[in-house]
Amino acid sequence: MGRVILTGDRPTGKLHLGHYVGSLRNRVLLQNEGNYDRMFVFIADVQALTDNADNPEKVRQNIIEVALDYLSCGLDPNKVTLFIQSQIPELHEMTQFFSNLVTVQRLQRNPTVKSEMVLRGFNSEGEDDNRRGLPVGFFTYPISQAADICFCKATTVPAGEDQEPMIEQCREIVRSFNGTYKCDVLVEPSILLPTNLACRRLPGTDGQAKMSKSLGNCIYLSDTPKDMEQKVKSMFTDPGHLRVEDPGKVEGNTVFTYLDAFCEADDFAKFWPEYANLDELKDHYRRGGLGDMKCKKFLINVLNDRLDPIRARRHAYEQDIPAVYEILKKGSEAAREVAAQTLHEMKDAMKINYFDDAALIAEQAKKYQSA
Repeated sequence: MGRVILTGDRPTGKLHLGHYVGSLRNRVLLQNEGNYDRMFVFIADVQALTDNADNPEKVRQNIIEVALDYLSCGLDPNKVTLFIQSQIPELHEMTQFFSNLVTVQRLQRNPTVKSEMVLRGFNSEGEDDNRRGLPVGFFTYPISQAADICFCKATTVPAGEDQEPMIEQCREIVRSFNGTYKCDVLVEPSILLPTNLACRRLPGTDGQAKMSKSLGNCIYLSDTPKDMEQKVKSMFTDPGHLRVEDPGKVEGNTVFTYLDAFCEADDFAKFWPEYANLDELKDHYRRGGLGDMKCKKFLINVLNDRLDPIRARRHAYEQDIPAVYEILKKGSEAAREVAAQTLHEMKDAMKINYFDDAALIAEQAKKYQSA
């Protein structure tokens, strides 16, 4: 299939600015550059259910939210195959085959799994008063994710740096499958990280290391200008910058991290011509004499400039929700065709294609005829 991109998101809520700078913005650029033969973007509802099995309605309601965010950011269903994970049953069969090639001990060493277990309050040793027992589905989701990547023989997975251990585990599974069954059916993927370091893990508005829905520190792509403005005005800055005249720290200052991620060269000419570029603004802040609120107002202008076109596209798609579901349906049908072909090749390699193996049937027939 050539050069293929696969990437996606869990439908546990609306997508936020961390998703946008971490992968969404880059997906649109990759889509429009046309350097890849095919691009798949999916809504990972099966993965979302691994820690939301008792609340499937949450996942169900957020399918459309994620789809609207995808389309409003500029993903084009004429260029990208948009699909829903659960609608591709071949993925579950592939996951089962892959699970025989991965040990429990290897899953336990996966740093992403360990950190996500802590974040969600799972206890691998059992249940206690404060933590829930660890669901098998959640524990094994790196294997499911490998199936997501391998079904389309993805060569490239745009993702944040926290997903690097997952991509490495997928590569191990590919090598194990191809080696065990002496074939070259599956392809080892590589991760494509954002080139802007500030985009790799955008902090929450409270300065926490990660923007997270559960922590309530997100700015959503679908936030109104008023909601976004309120969140920026309450944003964590430099706690030592008590007076305007005080020197301030840029490092660890959430406002400047966001400016690093979003600010472009012409923003100063449009919104703050007193400065030529972001470096000049940072120098002034470090020297002292520049208030936090002025910097926040500039950030608000920058964010609105990026988000206004997204808001407008979202509003247009919201007027015809059945059409959005039709896009997902057609994309899921197209993805399933690809998955079925890959699964067929896997079964051939594994020698479990019993009804298609004429040589096996003839051999068995001859064996019992001569008995």
